[in-house]
Amino acid sequence: MSNPDYKSSPSVEVLYNDHHTWLRDWLRRRLGNAVDAADLAQDIFLRLLLKPCHFNNFLDARAYLRTTAYHLCVDLWRRREIEQAWLDVLSTQPENRVPSTEHQAIVLEALYEIDAMLRNLPSKAANAFILAVACGMTDKEVAKELGVSDRMVRKYIAQTMLHCMQLEIREIVVNSAGSPDIT
Repeated sequence: MSNPDYKSSPSVEVLYNDHHTWLRDWLRRRLGNAVDAADLAQDIFLRLLLKPCHFNNFLDARAYLRTTAYHLCVDLWRRREIEQAWLDVLSTQPENRVPSTEHQAIVLEALYEIDAMLRNLPSKAANAFILAVACGMTDKEVAKELGVSDRMVRKYIAQTMLHCMQLEIREIVVNSAGSPDIT
């Protein structure tokens, strides 16, 4: 198949026809799973429907699709690591202490959100927060683990808490922006 030049930015339908099979195969090779590959390929084209992009040629479109696919693969792998860690924790619990399926789903979603928040922080700040809050370590213990001062640990934790508050405020603003005015 020759690479067509796009005289004008192609529609999602043209992009789908030109690239879907290639993209699905590319994803299948990366993921080793045809079902996941098909799901991610569909997600990518759905994104293009919701937020159209303009491409001058076939290769630009393919580069965009490959980059987007790569990032979705990384997200999928990260989510699966989090899910596996959560399942590992659940497997250590006595049967009478295992939360309901609904509660498990809520916890897993919260873990995804925490992961996304921590990825946007410097690694030492994220690690300090995890060690202090999730592991219950003291400032001194965290400082020793990270090779920094106690004061720096407090600064990292404050930085993380500020980041959390900013995300929460942003979420409130975004959610309230869609609410009807009741005045």
